[in-house]
Amino acid sequence: MHAITITRPGGPEVLDWTEQPDPRPGPGEVVLEVAATAVNRADLLQRQGNYAPPRGVTDVPGLECAGTVAALGADVTGVEVGERVCALLAGGGYATKVVVPAGQVMPLPSTVDVVTAAGLPEVAATVWSNVVMVAGLTEGETLLVHGGAGGIGTHAIQVAKALGARVAVTAGSEERLERCAELGADILVNYREQDFVEAVREATDGRGADVVLDNMGAKYLPRNVDVLARLGRLVVIGMQGGVKGELNIGKLLAKNGMVTATSLRYRPVAEKTAICQELVAMLWPLIEAGEVRPVTHDVLPVEQAGEAHRKLEEGDVFGKLLLRMPN
Repeated sequence: MHAITITRPGGPEVLDWTEQPDPRPGPGEVVLEVAATAVNRADLLQRQGNYAPPRGVTDVPGLECAGTVAALGADVTGVEVGERVCALLAGGGYATKVVVPAGQVMPLPSTVDVVTAAGLPEVAATVWSNVVMVAGLTEGETLLVHGGAGGIGTHAIQVAKALGARVAVTAGSEERLERCAELGADILVNYREQDFVEAVREATDGRGADVVLDNMGAKYLPRNVDVLARLGRLVVIGMQGGVKGELNIGKLLAKNGMVTATSLRYRPVAEKTAICQELVAMLWPLIEAGEVRPVTHDVLPVEQAGEAHRKLEEGDVFGKLLLRMPN
């Protein structure tokens, strides 16, 4: 097989398309012939040397893919060779073949083609596990999504609207906010010009956000607590704004609020399997009904992975950047 390898920590130029040994499935594992994968910010961190894969996982980047089942390990049921699927990965997506636990392999939604589906597992698993399974967003509540124009944000807007929630988003330009509005966002905050706490409070008659999905971490922590409604839930899923912040326990206690932080990549296989099962049962029908749709910014050849990383770092990507494997 061929794969993108990281020759050393550094910029996009350290990504190299090389020949690698074919993976072999162990018990409970599946080998996929990859049609496409997607670029996530975690890949950028890994390339820079700041986000190592879990122990025992390939150092080839890539946290999701779609393709065709090529081989089955022992004790695998419910998946057949030749079936087109998508998969949530702990690594290895930037390759023509990848081995993955069978529980993290999902059928394609019937309305999504195999290339587009490559950008679905990571955002779907991240949003559903955090917004629904952890924070318990319900109809009539308000969700605040930071980074509304990114892969996570564009998906979260649609999921929350499908659940009957109101959605507030932050983004860095009016153009990006307008596109978020087209996906269903109700409250639009240009973080370069507005304070999101004031904007969300004003739009909710002073109540604030019931759930906050935050990719910034430390930088936004105090204000995320400020914007929480009573019984509000803040879920931190990223550290783009640093790792150490000050938490005002008094404000949190007064609101009976909750702050939690989660990662997807390092979860045990059993937990990822449970998330994938819920996606197929609960989210896939919303996608097939057209209530939630994948948002793809562009599709590039995998050999141009470095260019894809540059695009994501520049910040002009709306939705997901996909990498297509050679025929």
